[in-house]
Amino acid sequence: MESVFDRLEPLLPRVSKPVQYVGGELNATVKAWDDAAVRWCLMYPDAYEVGLPNQGIQILYEILNEQPDVLAERTYAVWPDLEALMREHGIPQFTVDAHRPVGAFDVLGVSFATELGYTNLLGALDLAGIPLHVTDRTDDHPIVLAGGHAAFNPEPIADFLDAAVLGDGEEAVLEITDAIRRWKAEGRPGGRDELLLRLAESGGVYVPKFYDVTYRADGAIEQVVPNHERVPYRVFKRTTMELDDWPYPKKPLVPLAESVHERMSVEIFRGCTRGCRFCQAGMITRPVRERSIEGIGQMVQRGLEATGFEEVGLLSLSSADHSEIAEITKGLADRYEGTNTGLSLPSTRVDAFNIDLANELSRNGRRSGLTFAPEGGSERIRRVINKMVSEEDLIRTVSAAFANGWRQVKLYFMCGLPTETDEDVLQIAQMAKEVVRVGREVSGRKDIRCTISIGGFVPKPHTPFQWASQADPDTIDDRLRKLRQAINADRSLGRNIGMRYHDGKPSLIEGLLSRGDRRIGRVIERVWREGGRFDGWNEHFSFERWVSCAAAELEPLGVDLDWFTTRERTEDEVLPWDHLDSGLDKEWLWADWQDALAAREQDDCRWTPCFDCGVCPTMGTDIEVGPSGRTLLPISPVGQGSPVRNPAFHRG
Repeated sequence: MESVFDRLEPLLPRVSKPVQYVGGELNATVKAWDDAAVRWCLMYPDAYEVGLPNQGIQILYEILNEQPDVLAERTYAVWPDLEALMREHGIPQFTVDAHRPVGAFDVLGVSFATELGYTNLLGALDLAGIPLHVTDRTDDHPIVLAGGHAAFNPEPIADFLDAAVLGDGEEAVLEITDAIRRWKAEGRPGGRDELLLRLAESGGVYVPKFYDVTYRADGAIEQVVPNHERVPYRVFKRTTMELDDWPYPKKPLVPLAESVHERMSVEIFRGCTRGCRFCQAGMITRPVRERSIEGIGQMVQRGLEATGFEEVGLLSLSSADHSEIAEITKGLADRYEGTNTGLSLPSTRVDAFNIDLANELSRNGRRSGLTFAPEGGSERIRRVINKMVSEEDLIRTVSAAFANGWRQVKLYFMCGLPTETDEDVLQIAQMAKEVVRVGREVSGRKDIRCTISIGGFVPKPHTPFQWASQADPDTIDDRLRKLRQAINADRSLGRNIGMRYHDGKPSLIEGLLSRGDRRIGRVIERVWREGGRFDGWNEHFSFERWVSCAAAELEPLGVDLDWFTTRERTEDEVLPWDHLDSGLDKEWLWADWQDALAAREQDDCRWTPCFDCGVCPTMGTDIEVGPSGRTLLPISPVGQGSPVRNPAFHRG
């Protein structure tokens, strides 16, 4: 299979950031085409700078390339400037590893972290010469397979997907590879449909074409049923239980171009049982599975030696909740003291934070700002969303931080939450002012900063808020204007408070895509045909284009944009994803929705008796927590060329 690079290279001086298309990153893999029995192209449907650090893609890339007869390469969405040149010169969508045409692979695996990447999928398919619609593909085209969090409701892109995998991909991609390998070795019996049937009958791969959807007169779904006897009624999510058995990525990719995360990341546990009702990631990744302290230590050491990064991100949905986080951070800080290797956690829960933890994280690196996510401004709204962090907890925590030398705090909030009022949002201003006031008091300094970052709430499938009405953009924008006024009303404190927010329009479109059904596919296609690209980027997103395309495509069907977004669902409504099993019991989700409306909180089942969400018995799994009582061993001797020994190897 020939590379397209000879044709691509002359075009690169004419585009922005050409280095993102050349490949050759440290730890990238290029294998011989003819030696592979199964060939995967893995895509993150966004720009290289966003897609390259993605952990999911990197994990699958390594797992697949470790198989002797399997080849995996990567592709990302190309910017509009290069897309235009590729169309002009007849260059297809290509991989960055060996610049091979995407259309030549057996599988195009696309990882969707957000629904706003759907138009980029269509762009890549069209550039690759792969028909947009499943019904138009032949045995010569790749299987288009979706994964990632947005794959838990793939119905809006069902017309364009051959298959989808719900949940963890480590074992699933190997099983899919085995099925393709056998099918090809047997001479491709039954063609494309037989391969898809083999994948679907396992119950762990969803093939939309084998399910028929009918609608009621009022626009709601009547039923979703299989149309083939070999296909199950429900498709279950995949759960990788023993994370220590999957210590990937072993050799993380080091980007050539600037990327959104310039660090080496280690996932320290997967899943979350805090029960935040807005959080799809926490709901669909249950149960909690911790990586051992030894496993984390080995991954950090191996990753640093393979990359030369100077920062290690300890990732999870709530990293400070690892039952041995204190031992992990102290052990790593001890191990890498004097090596310019810093540690970082993503935003930390206020009630899981302590100064000892923060000091360990900053011991070898710079003392940057602290980030917390109260999510709601008032205590009432935090009970609604089950984010049980009191203002007293927050003030006590930031007070201790400011007293110990920190100067900046960032706070994340959402606007447009169910039952929210103006007053709930305005209390964000009071909280931010109190943070600055207390910070000045305990530190004796005036340069204390508090930044509040606010996003619009989007109801997501497989959460208690999947039935909620979404706030319209005008409501969100009005509340944020009032919040800005409230902050600026007190100049002495307000000048030390930064406010970052997105308007409500992209959130409404994300809501359309997240809870849509198959009828939304025609909207996505029309938006793409009218120029929609990179909808997750403000400079490319057009609300007016989405609204006009939704009106043109949906109104003849008797539904509209508001029907999919600002309408509250009823208990008996068939939801587009009801046949896709995340393990969560729908009756439990409804009960939790009723608790939310009554502002009743729910405990974390890691530390309290089971409250029957359904995941553990449905998935045949269980929560895995420590503490193990073990400690992180001192670092083993490393070679003279190791980045831990040689600061010059570190990336600035």
